[in-house]
Amino acid sequence: MSITRINEFQAAEGKAEELFTFLKSLMSYISSSDGCKSCEVLQNNDDNSLFVVIEKWESESSHKRSIENYPKEKMAAAMPLIGAPPKGSFYHS
Repeated sequence: MSITRINEFQAAEGKAEELFTFLKSLMSYISSSDGCKSCEVLQNNDDNSLFVVIEKWESESSHKRSIENYPKEKMAAAMPLIGAPPKGSFYHS
């Protein structure tokens, strides 16, 4: 059984395009992580400062390992682009 992770991001004021670029840059890392089945980054049609990242994984633990292995300094550098705490949840079908 696979699991879906949906992450929601709000860009900081004036940082929507930079955040979108950063989130899209994560796709190659996420997609190449062990256990990842797919990854998609979407920008809201009505509010371009809102984004979702939809990831399909073999398991929750696969996702968690991917997060643990991502360089902390790269994530720290992106934090000024985010205007509100990100939200994320796992879903199953």
